[in-house]
Amino acid sequence: MSVSPDEALANAERLLKNAELETNLPLMERLEGLADSWLQMAALLMQREVS
Repeated sequence: MSVSPDEALANAERLLKNAELETNLPLMERLEGLADSWLQMAALLMQREVS
């Protein structure tokens, strides 16, 4: 499965929007952590495209 930087950013955005609506603190933190992972992946994919 191949993911584009735009798809990775979209996943991060979706997770952060859900985290903002979450009242369960542990779940909110987990969603934010997953969003961070997607942002890191997007950055790596963008670097790979430039190289």
